[in-house]
Amino acid sequence: MQERNLLAHSESTDSDVATVRIDTDAREQNEVNPYIWGKFCEHLGLNIYHGMEAQILFNPVFGEWNFRAGERRPSGGFVSENNHDKIERYVREHVRSLAYPESTDPDALLEAYHDGLAFGWLPTDADALRFSPDTGPSGNRAQRIEIGRAGEGVYQRTHLPAHRVREFEFRCKVRAADPTTASLSIAPTGGDPLSAASIDVDEDWQIVEGRIDLSDEEIDEDGIFEVALTTADPANLVVERVLLYPGDHVNYADPDIVEMLRESDLPLLRWPGGNFVSGYDWTDGVGPVDERPTRINPAWHGLEYNLFGTDEFIQFCAAVGCEPSICVNAGDGTPEEAAKWVEYCNGDPEKTEMGALRAEHGHPEPYDITYWEIGNELYGPWQVRWTTPAGNADRYERFREAMLEADPSIEVTATGQETNADTDWNDVLLEECGEDVRAISEHLLAGGTVDSTTDPDELYHAFMGYSGQLGEQLRDLRDRMEAAGIEDPKLDVTELQLFAHFQEDEDAGEAEELGRSEAGESEGKSDDGTLSPETMPTPATISEAVYDATIRHEFLRMGEFVELLTHSATVNHGGGLWKDGERVWANPCHYGRSMTAGLAGGEPARVELECDTISTENAFREIAPFDGVPAVDAFASVHEDGELVVVLANRRSADEPISVTLEVDAFDAAGEAAVETLSGETMYDENTRDDPKRIVPEPSSTSVENGTVELELPSYALTKLTIPSN
Repeated sequence: MQERNLLAHSESTDSDVATVRIDTDAREQNEVNPYIWGKFCEHLGLNIYHGMEAQILFNPVFGEWNFRAGERRPSGGFVSENNHDKIERYVREHVRSLAYPESTDPDALLEAYHDGLAFGWLPTDADALRFSPDTGPSGNRAQRIEIGRAGEGVYQRTHLPAHRVREFEFRCKVRAADPTTASLSIAPTGGDPLSAASIDVDEDWQIVEGRIDLSDEEIDEDGIFEVALTTADPANLVVERVLLYPGDHVNYADPDIVEMLRESDLPLLRWPGGNFVSGYDWTDGVGPVDERPTRINPAWHGLEYNLFGTDEFIQFCAAVGCEPSICVNAGDGTPEEAAKWVEYCNGDPEKTEMGALRAEHGHPEPYDITYWEIGNELYGPWQVRWTTPAGNADRYERFREAMLEADPSIEVTATGQETNADTDWNDVLLEECGEDVRAISEHLLAGGTVDSTTDPDELYHAFMGYSGQLGEQLRDLRDRMEAAGIEDPKLDVTELQLFAHFQEDEDAGEAEELGRSEAGESEGKSDDGTLSPETMPTPATISEAVYDATIRHEFLRMGEFVELLTHSATVNHGGGLWKDGERVWANPCHYGRSMTAGLAGGEPARVELECDTISTENAFREIAPFDGVPAVDAFASVHEDGELVVVLANRRSADEPISVTLEVDAFDAAGEAAVETLSGETMYDENTRDDPKRIVPEPSSTSVENGTVELELPSYALTKLTIPSN
């Protein structure tokens, strides 16, 4: 495979000055691949539910909540937590995510939970109510609510997207021992209902749908509301679900999320995991939504409601305008199940059983999904039914054969492991499967453990310079794949984020699983030069945006070997979009991805750098010490319309910008270039709910004189120049 000779570097004598020469006559004929700017989503924390999906209420299916323990099962995955003290800690953590104000006694949630009420719900008056678990018509846990006094019932507190919409859709699945009239209402905390819908409940199970309209009410858009299910008289209800959606949902997806991803020109989205997929049965997530089972999340805290399955994922991708990619369950799933999933998505409804089932579910046209990944991190004991290197090769062959029989046109990818462990994982795969391997996956979650003794600049430089080491390792993998007889080997990087974890923050992993970050607000941060959870590079900070750009640039220099990159993740996990209190904003890396994707579609041009270098002395897990990495990273592409697009990244941890002279002599440049710059004042600068546009691309322009552009590249920054031709 051809290696692009796209970068040369010489060291500058002045550390604050850089020269970047773009040779547009020396460029490759292959276009820059847009799939390098993809994203990944998983059923983890608040990524799907209370993230991409628009349903507002917590535990709307009244399921028995799964509190995940830290102890792993020998066969993979984690056991459920039974320790009362630890469950109490989890419940108190959820008080914040459930929108309960600090003045609320968190013991109320715990008491209701122990009294038999589904976690997340509260009684209007505990003395007037009794609870017990029950069973719904599909076998799911339902909630029996014995109401001893008129006007009582259950409720939960929540935010509403009232800044955007005032009309809400609900859907309840309910019955009663004797016919009664119930009410679903929305009220401000501690106040009278603003609006309510009446529900006639019979003795047989029924699904009741309706709307609650707050359009004429004066409300606090960011207030906390109480959504309550009560009865007009004493009653004995059994409820399986109460779903509440904003009236402007997009096929039950959050419209703000859809719009922001669509506007960012997202090309590709990977789903449904992640660790989650190794215990996921795809058949749970298709068919009538209200007949789907509720399951324990096999990898993380909480429940899988199965409100967002294959059909919803495809509809989400269609609304965003991106290509879907599916990772199949090669943990406790079987090749036959994976093949049926392929057939469900791609099969002809007239010729295949699963294609006919998809059509029966209201989707007659095949989804035509091209990219299928066989398993997720199967090497890890955190994975349900993890395996050995030889086990992975065996599974790959069996899954590959079954899936290609279902649709020979699909592109399949094997689970790989190259950079984050000293293992023979990929070599065994290549030895056992040889040319049957088309593509190998890789997860780049580099960084490891840090603490207050870690030098912040050293850590930042480690991330910024990692792409060089990574390039060497992945080029070696490419060579081994070619030696195994693979004519056109591909690498699919299906997870990426900087992944340093602060050692003293014991709850960091739990907070991530709950979809929240204690370092998510910049206010009140103090920087005395010592690393802390608040003053370190995280996926929410500008550091992630610059880091991602350096990784993408290195991938693009490797020719067509890197087929796709799906960055972690879409919402409330990793870096991307954030949603809290029904408000959505973007991390800097979201803007960095969208901005730098302007390189896609053009032909790569050679870059010659003359600039200072960065170095490190310490290893950070996968990241080895290095020396001589250019302080400025650059990539350029020339487009059919005559534009030259250049992206510059400042790798240096410093409080002063680098003065850059950009030379484009061989390019017939017009007189002015459009400039976009994404930058922060510190490595830990980020956007927040209160300041969502703190770090966004800042547009400007600059002149091109005699084939030269002069500009300043700020610290912690990406700059994109779009230079038109005459």
